[in-house]
Amino acid sequence: MARSLDGLLLAPVADQAPGQVGTRTRFSYHEKDGEIWAEYTGGDVVRGHLVGTREGDRLDFRYVQLKRDGTTSSGHCVSTVVELPDGRVRLDETWEWESQQGSGTSVVEQVTAHEH
Repeated sequence: MARSLDGLLLAPVADQAPGQVGTRTRFSYHEKDGEIWAEYTGGDVVRGHLVGTREGDRLDFRYVQLKRDGTTSSGHCVSTVVELPDGRVRLDETWEWESQQGSGTSVVEQVTAHEH
């Protein structure tokens, strides 16, 4: 199993659709006893939260976010935790909005100190 996400800062490797999570978004992860949660902000997202569970290297969580234009949205995501050759962590994500139309895949990777 890949290492714990607790205390890690992750960021998308590519921009998603306009007005959504993008490369300027930062996710601050926490993990304890099979529970995962994170706060995120940046780009068009003023404030976002995710909460869910981890079983092995599989994450299953719901997310909700507030965007700069004052709208809110929520969805469901399943991610696979991958340990990269350089020791950082990557999440391969499959997500689907629940508050609106749309679904897709994304990749977020651990941000090192000099990349903050």
